[in-house]
Amino acid sequence: MLEINGQTIAFFVFSVFILGGALGVVTSHNLIHSALYLILSLFGVAGFFVLLSAPFLAAVQVLVYIGAIAILIIFSVMLTRSMTALRQVRNQQWWLALPVVVLLFALLAVGVILPVWGAEGLIGSEPVSDIVATTADLGVALVDGNQYVLPFEVASVLLTAAMIGAIVVARDDE
Repeated sequence: MLEINGQTIAFFVFSVFILGGALGVVTSHNLIHSALYLILSLFGVAGFFVLLSAPFLAAVQVLVYIGAIAILIIFSVMLTRSMTALRQVRNQQWWLALPVVVLLFALLAVGVILPVWGAEGLIGSEPVSDIVATTADLGVALVDGNQYVLPFEVASVLLTAAMIGAIVVARDDE
């Protein structure tokens, strides 16, 4: 039975933020509104981190994703005047994407559910590890040359290139 307390209510509120924001991103015809829906969805993820007692990851979610990436998207859209003046064209091939989305959702669900809750009765079921990484472990992993420093640097270069590209496109329109 589901116990109704503050955490349960917060979980459902953040779930509505995430799912509503994601739905708004893919259904909105306005790029600015889509970026704002993305910010709402990312805020819900930060709320999940707070519920999981991971305040550092929640702060990183807000600062990096909401503060940097979403604002970069908004500036990129605003700097490209031609993007905001485009007429909306309906895609008539949405039904082709539907089976791909359903298959991708099924694969992601299996990929999340099996490692976390185990696969009772399935081949290769193993117990879940009780080892929990600390914030110090995360910091070392981000700057250690043998772990995640390369993807971290590649992401920063890609974000810089996107901003420079938006400025170049904006200057070409004038």
